Amino acid sequence: MGWEWLADPGYWAPRLLFQRALAAIYLVAFLGAALQFRPLIGERGLLPIPRFTRRVPFRRAPSLFHWRYSDRLFAGVAWTGVAISAALVLGLFDHTPVWATMLAWLVPWLLYQSIVNVGQIWYSFGWESLLLEVGFLAIFLGPADTAPPVLVLWLLRWVLFRLEFGAGLIKMRGDACWRDLTCLYHHHETQPMPGPLSWHFHHLPKPLHKVEAAASHFTQLVVPFALFAPQPAASAAALLMILTQLWLVASGNFSWLNFLTIAIAVSVVDIIPAPVPELAEPPVWQHVLVFGLTVLVVGLSYRPARNLASREQVMNTSFDRLHLVNTYGAFGSVTKVRHEIVIEATDDPAPDENTVWREYEFKGKPGDPRRRPAQFAPYHLRLDWLMWFAALSTRYAESWLPGLAEKLLAADPGTLKLLRRDPFDGRRPAYLRARLYRYRFTTPRERRETGAWWVREPRGPVLPTTKLGPHGAVVAVD
Repeated sequence: MGWEWLADPGYWAPRLLFQRALAAIYLVAFLGAALQFRPLIGERGLLPIPRFTRRVPFRRAPSLFHWRYSDRLFAGVAWTGVAISAALVLGLFDHTPVWATMLAWLVPWLLYQSIVNVGQIWYSFGWESLLLEVGFLAIFLGPADTAPPVLVLWLLRWVLFRLEFGAGLIKMRGDACWRDLTCLYHHHETQPMPGPLSWHFHHLPKPLHKVEAAASHFTQLVVPFALFAPQPAASAAALLMILTQLWLVASGNFSWLNFLTIAIAVSVVDIIPAPVPELAEPPVWQHVLVFGLTVLVVGLSYRPARNLASREQVMNTSFDRLHLVNTYGAFGSVTKVRHEIVIEATDDPAPDENTVWREYEFKGKPGDPRRRPAQFAPYHLRLDWLMWFAALSTRYAESWLPGLAEKLLAADPGTLKLLRRDPFDGRRPAYLRARLYRYRFTTPRERRETGAWWVREPRGPVLPTTKLGPHGAVVAVD
């Protein structure tokens, strides 16, 4: 049997660029896990993994941490992921046997799967499932000195189609402002974590905001179908998606979602100017595995495809426990007003109306009105993102916000490392409270006159004034 048609040397460069980009994203993901897990999901974290694994069986959330957990083991998993990802970025497995390359890509997928499945609300974002779905497909792409398998490249297009088309549908079915093209009057200001240029994007003329929205609809609802057209139409569609994603990278912080979307789109582009080396034909057993993979993905695609067609479309959902084929989407509704939770504390032993309250400054989320929003993507600040959700509704934070207050009152070193500034320099405050503020971007005139990026107004309490009780739990004193 001739297998030549199942591999296409012309996609050697796109495959290589995709693999390098995916490995870099893996590296960022594992690095974030290593640096943030202890205060969030560690043994003494806000939502400890051991508590989760006692409650949720392995069959519902497969993870090696069901067999054993310790902070040392988690750190070992995360740093092993960093090391292997770095080796993949450097191309150390480009010329190894096919089985060795596949194993090198399998390991980070298994390790990150184990992290996501016990990460709870901190790992509930669509880009986690996207990384796992795409990472699973990458296992079957083979090393750099073999021809890329065509079926895997087509499966990557199927991921990109669902990612973009699902995002477009959820918008049109959701907020009316997407249909009248006015959502971007608000989005740049109210998005979860604005970036350094978000203030400028917000102040673009309103007609241009409508052009942005219309371009988004075109790119997400029309262009994806061209991914399955002959070249060069598919490449043109992918390049347009890349351009759109770069616009999103410039306008805000969305972890690695945009970067991974760009990486997938690169795998479609067959016009990358690069000399193609002499490539070996993939072994027959690899073709057999790719056939099996294709059958598996087609079968698992039924529910995500049905979800796309449903008026009750849900977004960012996994229909299988291993996140192999998922549904995606974002901003089906756009908040029109921005609120932020500001956490304050004092070392005054008897606070009254004259007490000076000093606030904790987070790394990414808005706080000090004079501080310009920073660029963090593709790195993901998990606590900062959940603080945005908590400001929308405290029900998003019922499981962890009181614990965060307790950690700050105890001056927990790991928790304080998640912050940009501790106003007490590692000392324990006497009392703590959290208040809700309405935030808006300054106007250009306000910006010139005050130097501030934000204007904020208090709206009311989120947590009452609290202190640590005799057994270390928070006690309200209001």
